Amino acid sequence: MNETITFEDFTKVDLRIGTITEVNDFPEARYPAYQLTIDFGDLGIKKSSAQITTLYSKEDLLNRQIVAIVNFPKKQIAKFMSECLVLGAVNGKDVMLLNPENSVKNGTPVS
Repeated sequence: MNETITFEDFTKVDLRIGTITEVNDFPEARYPAYQLTIDFGDLGIKKSSAQITTLYSKEDLLNRQIVAIVNFPKKQIAKFMSECLVLGAVNGKDVMLLNPENSVKNGTPVS
């Protein structure tokens, strides 16, 4: 387990629901990954790199809702700028995406 945080620390993390609208291969990534374009409704469109190629094809991901942290600073990955962090459960090299059980409006906060 990591260091204990306060509730105030947790409230700084902006978790939102978004829908993947575009998926591209990312051959320049150090580890196999996709480049994702995600619609967060009123928050706009954000891009992310995700190492989720072992469990998901590009077709599986298109129009799928996910949970992401949208208030991280941008991060340069190869020649790609990642603007949010898509969340998933990590089991070895496999990452299983977190997503709402039912469809919700893009940009919906997660608490």
